Amino acid sequence: MVDIAFPPLPTKAAASPREWIGRFVLGMAAETLFLMALGSATRVMNAGLACPDWPLCYGELIPQKQMNLQVFLEWFHRLTASSMGLFAIALVGFCWWYRRELPKWAPWTALLALSLVVFQGILGGLTVTELLRFDIVTAHLGTALLFFVTLLSMGLGLRSYTGTGTAGKLPWIGGVAAVLVFAQSILGALVGSRWAVHQCLSGSQLCAVMNSHIAGVVPATIATITLVILAYRTPALNPPLRRLATIAGSLIVLQIALGIATLKLRLQVEPLTVSHQAIGALLLGTLVAFTVLGCRDRHQVNPVRPSEITVPDTTLQPG
Repeated sequence: MVDIAFPPLPTKAAASPREWIGRFVLGMAAETLFLMALGSATRVMNAGLACPDWPLCYGELIPQKQMNLQVFLEWFHRLTASSMGLFAIALVGFCWWYRRELPKWAPWTALLALSLVVFQGILGGLTVTELLRFDIVTAHLGTALLFFVTLLSMGLGLRSYTGTGTAGKLPWIGGVAAVLVFAQSILGALVGSRWAVHQCLSGSQLCAVMNSHIAGVVPATIATITLVILAYRTPALNPPLRRLATIAGSLIVLQIALGIATLKLRLQVEPLTVSHQAIGALLLGTLVAFTVLGCRDRHQVNPVRPSEITVPDTTLQPG
């Protein structure tokens, strides 16, 4: 018999530490987005104090006798937050172990993320022990947003990206829009933690807090729409950046519609209120993603335009 030697099947190259750590961080960012939506559901369902103690719930790791929807929301929120703490510790370990193969900023950014999640855990405990004090609840959401933005920036900074060098000043506009949306989110958290809508509509109290949140829609919307328009007017803009600008424009319209509906219904429809906060966080993430990738795009070498190409003269000259 004749032995036939078949060539080895092609195998997929193993991803570099920079790539798979980037994917891991983006996965953490996605879980953080879910965790913030879960926290919003816990608040609007009046489940913030469903577990009267901390860090256990009714003195147990898994409460059984007292379990109902409110207790489950609070308990599951804590469980998800605890897993995020473990992921943050693992991230620090990965970044320091592979620090020679990562950018110098990566281990320090991982430490910043771990510091934020530890501080977030402390605030989570204080929200229970201080009986949902409005400033602690607001700081709790603000820290979660900072943690989310940190993870998103780190993950996108580690993933491979090929730009066109045409972003220009668009990252600055995206950054301004992101800051304005973040400030608007903090105002929204303050409105929610103080129940300003209910108090203003029923007793004309805390109307200034509610109105400040309504007024904050204007600058955030103008900045986002400006980014969308300029992105479409920028020739040869990298398609991922154009898509992110489109998503940001769609989200700002959806967010305004959800805000109006939430106000008209006086926060009586819980899924609507939760969606309003979740879409706000997603809008912030989209603007941050545009800013990070736009900054990376600016560092790409500008493509050679056809008008700049010189063709050598190959015609024969008389000797």
